[in-house]
Amino acid sequence: MTSPRGKLKIFLGYAAGVGKTYAMLEAARQRLDEGMDVVIGDIETHQRAETEAFMTGLEIIPRKNAESSGVTFPEMDVDAILARHPKLALVDELAHTNAPGSRHPRRYQDVKELLDAGIDVYTTLNIQHLESLSDVVSQITGVRRLEYLEIPTPAGDYNHALHVDHPEAPSLLEQYLVKPEPKLGGAPQETEKPKDVE
Repeated sequence: MTSPRGKLKIFLGYAAGVGKTYAMLEAARQRLDEGMDVVIGDIETHQRAETEAFMTGLEIIPRKNAESSGVTFPEMDVDAILARHPKLALVDELAHTNAPGSRHPRRYQDVKELLDAGIDVYTTLNIQHLESLSDVVSQITGVRRLEYLEIPTPAGDYNHALHVDHPEAPSLLEQYLVKPEPKLGGAPQETEKPKDVE
């Protein structure tokens, strides 16, 4: 008998540094306190002391090294997570592009394999990495991302949950999730300099 598919929970933020990873770790610690078997599959702390401290007490699956053109890249060890088979694995940065020679080209493919094996996954994602919103985000921020996420798997294939880390984000996202055309205005416009500013 095969395992039921795992459940996916995405911690969504509008940009880097808004607290997605911290919120994911906070939720994972609650599951751990409830007796759930939780491991860290891959977390990017970006050397933030608060995030690193919040990882204390959680089991960490060591990364494995992927080598390409003489350069070594630490990547998530999918085989080790599958062998350990926790109830919940934390996998940061869903839009991540894996190093050449990795098991899969993209992190979302790693996550799909974990879900297919019956492992629940908490992951993080920035709106700026969604390919369908890349033009809108670029107009707002003036920054064009080179790494996007377009997942071909229909959403109905998995049990999904979305956690938004910004109180205004649901209302901002609603127009894109419900209506076919974005309602934000075109390219950013330069405003007049206030008279009291030299």
